[in-house]
Amino acid sequence: MLISSMSETPQLESPVSQSPLPILSVILPCHNEAENLDLLFSRLEAVFETMAIPYELIAIDDGSTDDTYARLVAHHTRNPRIITIRLARNFGKENTVSCGLSHARGNAAIIMDSDLQHPPEIIPELYKKWQDGVQMVYALRRNRDTDGIARRQFSHFYYWLFDKIGDIKLPEGAGDFRLLDRKVIDAVNALPERSRFMKGLMSWVGFSSASVEFDVAPRYKGISSWSPIGLIRFAFDGLLSFSSIPLRMWTAIGCVVSLFSLLYMSYLLIQTTLFGIDVPGFATIMVSVLMLGGIQLIGLGVLAEYIARIFVEVKRRPLYFIAEQRGIDDSK
Repeated sequence: MLISSMSETPQLESPVSQSPLPILSVILPCHNEAENLDLLFSRLEAVFETMAIPYELIAIDDGSTDDTYARLVAHHTRNPRIITIRLARNFGKENTVSCGLSHARGNAAIIMDSDLQHPPEIIPELYKKWQDGVQMVYALRRNRDTDGIARRQFSHFYYWLFDKIGDIKLPEGAGDFRLLDRKVIDAVNALPERSRFMKGLMSWVGFSSASVEFDVAPRYKGISSWSPIGLIRFAFDGLLSFSSIPLRMWTAIGCVVSLFSLLYMSYLLIQTTLFGIDVPGFATIMVSVLMLGGIQLIGLGVLAEYIARIFVEVKRRPLYFIAEQRGIDDSK
């Protein structure tokens, strides 16, 4: 069905680029990637030259502090198929990807990083799976050799935990590098969330899926924008966005604590009845008070995290603001 729909792609002239409307859009979030762009576009253009299909490359500068956007504009001048968008500030990768999806005009879109850890040469394999009728094709890491031991262990534990308590399933090793059919793009764009965990949202909307394995390359130049604290916060946001178990868990903890309290009260009642009143220990009282206080504060903290997300959602602030764009209709 997808093959026929692609063969029926209207070859109308785009009012902006004066080229056929793209079959495939590639979304490239960029944050301080100036040194990687020349090689990135060179490899992407070589891939699409062999594929011989209409395409567009949507590069979004997410508040870079180097000359990323100036280089993007230079590449747009050289190749009008490269669409450039500069956000008003750093809104985060998830919102940047959302911006790219909202501007993608292709029958399908590929999301990939701009640091060349996602090899462009995998694109034909993703495209082939899509031609076979798969509506979401994710690139699956064969290994995590480019990550440190601590990060690999944390990632493995996170996917295991998400599988146990999450409302959806996340394939371990599947990141943002994936192809989405137009139906999936429209479904994700229709979701109203402001706190966006994109891998979770893409899995939540459903549709048929398949995977293509690839080897993660070392980052070409520069350093990652993700700090360990940022990764932990991002992982925590993902869990809270797709699981209510952290809230329900405190009901179980409260029941267990209450049960132990009743048992201990029964023990004290029997001891007092049989042996008289004993002198209470100060240490026992302090430990009990501190332990119960700590449990209550942790429970309130988890509740506060969910309330904070409600607070963000009800404000309905836009996901991003665009400061400048080239190669695309301003009305979008």
